[in-house]
Amino acid sequence: MEPVFIEHPSSLEHDTGHHPEQPARILAIHRELERHGWFGLKRLHSPRASRAALEAVHPARYLNGLQELCAAGGGQLDLDTVVSEQSYEAALHAAGGAIELVRLLLAGEVPYGFSAHRPPGHHATRAQSMGFCLMNNIAIAARHALDNEGCERVLILDWDVHHGNGTNDIFHASDRVLFVSIHESPLYPGTGPAGDAGSGAGVGYTVNLPVGAGSGDAVYLSLVEHVVAPLARSFKPGLILVSAGYDAHHDDPLASCMVTEDGYAAMTRMLRRTASELGVGLGFVLEGGYALGALARSVAATLEALVEPGGSSSDVPVARDSVAARRRLARWWPALAD
Repeated sequence: MEPVFIEHPSSLEHDTGHHPEQPARILAIHRELERHGWFGLKRLHSPRASRAALEAVHPARYLNGLQELCAAGGGQLDLDTVVSEQSYEAALHAAGGAIELVRLLLAGEVPYGFSAHRPPGHHATRAQSMGFCLMNNIAIAARHALDNEGCERVLILDWDVHHGNGTNDIFHASDRVLFVSIHESPLYPGTGPAGDAGSGAGVGYTVNLPVGAGSGDAVYLSLVEHVVAPLARSFKPGLILVSAGYDAHHDDPLASCMVTEDGYAAMTRMLRRTASELGVGLGFVLEGGYALGALARSVAATLEALVEPGGSSSDVPVARDSVAARRRLARWWPALAD
């Protein structure tokens, strides 16, 4: 089974003007992947997300307002977020690509895949666009998996340097989605403290792992190996999804973490190993990443780690961040107390 790369030309029509979240992000990824012969990936165009799939996460009033603003030529939604006439169409395909990825993974048609669209999604709450995001693509896809594809549980790892506040809030009270976010703090949007562990039935199923400025591969790899992987083994999801932002890279202008392409590749191999152990699919949904070269190289490193043979080392030193997280989370996840 060939891993899949899902895309759509509409991502280039979401016109943000002079803005870090720009069409050149997609073009840079394409150029880099062309250099590698696309790693043998099967390339697919995404369908539009259905209205029913969108309304499973976002209320109709919000979607109608967004569609009407785009149809009127676009405008500024907040200080950071702008739409043009074609932005709604692009957002439909961004959500649709994530849904199609989930469908293929759960049908067993592909083992791994990557949905590379814009606009990104993880900052979008149920009824508010923010942080360059219009619709919460990964939340829509996870909701579709639970409601329509027979999946009982979904693990979402968000490694974008900015906290995925929208995804956090959408699944805050759910015990069917384990949301784990590694993010720099303090940083936009100012959410995601370690003490936020969910609410109601979802207490313990929101796992925030804030890291300090300057955190690099050692911290990120330790958190994935010693916190995320054992959480996955305990939770036993039917699907693993990654909000794949690449703005924790040391070249990115919007944050101060120091992750490298090798770090993204190593995290990907760890997740591939974990997914294989659990017998589940692994899918990546593009979020941030604003240094074009670093973004393109990091996506390529992720895809190469997905498709090329080679295991991941389990000999990863335990960073202080991991020790603190395991102690904090052991009350809900006893395996972390070992």
